[in-house]
Amino acid sequence: MGQGFFLLFAAGAVVTALTVVLARNPVHSALALMACFLQISAIFVLLEAPLLAVVQIFVYVGAIMVLFLFVIMMIDVREAVLQRFVPGRNLPALTLLVLLGVEMLALVLWSGRFSAVEPVASRGGDQVRQLSTVLFADYLLPFEVASIILLAALVGAIVLARKETG
Repeated sequence: MGQGFFLLFAAGAVVTALTVVLARNPVHSALALMACFLQISAIFVLLEAPLLAVVQIFVYVGAIMVLFLFVIMMIDVREAVLQRFVPGRNLPALTLLVLLGVEMLALVLWSGRFSAVEPVASRGGDQVRQLSTVLFADYLLPFEVASIILLAALVGAIVLARKETG
């Protein structure tokens, strides 16, 4: 039963990821990306990693999607929708995407590793405490650098979005 749910959520994630790439409307792409993030979160729940599932929802569905929607609101959506893709230019990328999807499906079905996956919760210990200790002790500098880069990106987006007066 677990493998069936995994295949269902994985197929949903692949379909929504393809929708992100192939949708002509940026708002539809953003909504499909949000659905893809939710599918991935469901896979984390199946792997008995609820912390990663909640972080996936809070960080990606909550914060990143709000950022994407602000960017979509800043651009002229009507002009972007009117611009058509050049026919034939998407065919190599679509072919590569389908081949990668077939390869991933073959790896999942034929490798036999799916049944050997050990749930994260059975590895023992308090995962939240271990994760926070590793994050704020061993990786404190990269964590702070990432926060400074995100702050600089936010300030840059505000400067770019500001309309010049006068």
